[in-house]
Amino acid sequence: MKYYLIAGEASGDLHASNLMAELKRQDAEAEFRFYGGDKMAAVGGTLVKHYKELAYMGFIPVLVHLPQILRNMRLCKDDIEAWKPDVVILVDYPGFNLDIAKFVHKKGFCKVYYYISPKIWAWKEYRIKNIKRDVDELFSILPFEVKWFEERGYKVHYVGNPCVDAVETSLLAKEETVQKKQIAILAGSRRQEIKDNLRMMLECASTFEGYRMVIAGAPNIEEAYYQKYIPNGMKVEIRFGQTYQVLSESVAALVTSGTATLETAILRVPQVVCYATPVGKFISWVRSKVLKVKYISLVNLIVDKEIVQELVADRMTKENIIKYLGEILPGGKARQQMLEDYEEMNRILGGAGASRRAAEEMVRLLRIKN
Repeated sequence: MKYYLIAGEASGDLHASNLMAELKRQDAEAEFRFYGGDKMAAVGGTLVKHYKELAYMGFIPVLVHLPQILRNMRLCKDDIEAWKPDVVILVDYPGFNLDIAKFVHKKGFCKVYYYISPKIWAWKEYRIKNIKRDVDELFSILPFEVKWFEERGYKVHYVGNPCVDAVETSLLAKEETVQKKQIAILAGSRRQEIKDNLRMMLECASTFEGYRMVIAGAPNIEEAYYQKYIPNGMKVEIRFGQTYQVLSESVAALVTSGTATLETAILRVPQVVCYATPVGKFISWVRSKVLKVKYISLVNLIVDKEIVQELVADRMTKENIIKYLGEILPGGKARQQMLEDYEEMNRILGGAGASRRAAEEMVRLLRIKN
């Protein structure tokens, strides 16, 4: 069968590539065409457009690049129609992918599957109308999403979380040891996140003597950009393509919210979530009015309680970072409880095999309906 996949970010490229590898195992005649990245290209098929040409965040960047965004969307629609796949598989990236789903559904020439649901439970809940109308099957990777969607009349498939697969295939089991003297810094995958967060994260981590700091670099950001936000004279290593390794070697981490918070917890590394924004007090007010969930980190959302501290907007101050980082370093009063809570989170997530389970179900459904 012919599979057209669309992933718009680095994490989507990773999880889509693992899904593609499993689809090949389930379907010996699988053909792939995709918007994605290098990891998907390594599995095989035709890369139509790299995600680096798609990822824009914030009102101004989107407005500036709107003509290019619209061209990419038009190209994608024309390419799908010309190639005539058996299914379009959308991977997160809702701003782009929900428009594609609407187009494919309206044309009616193939099925639309969504792998890694848009986080509409956090905000933009109205989008469920689009999903019900345009998406034939949704494959969830977060256990609490199943109940949320079913309460709104839409049945989804929970397949487990691919971060578990990615971690287990990248590293041997991590051994907890107080001999490690490294703090991991994960400042986000977008330039604005790095600009807003990195300098303060480094300044705070550097107050703890005897610890070296290592930045886990995002694959789409050049080293020179990181250097702009490293304080003068500070010795910091930047490592690209080794996020799991950096975490496994670290005794604690400062992490900008996102998938990285979940990966850090799967690796059992105590963390503080850091997410600074301009006009922090205003953003905190907006968050309280707009967001439909109590937490922003996946770790806390999965267990439905505060496992990790979330220093967001006006809560992200040097005093708070230093306080809560100190509490999770070896000997800190909150470290052991966080590690125990991580075990609860991992039990809820389930074991490895999300990509395999998703691929098996996708192929099964396609063979029934074709």
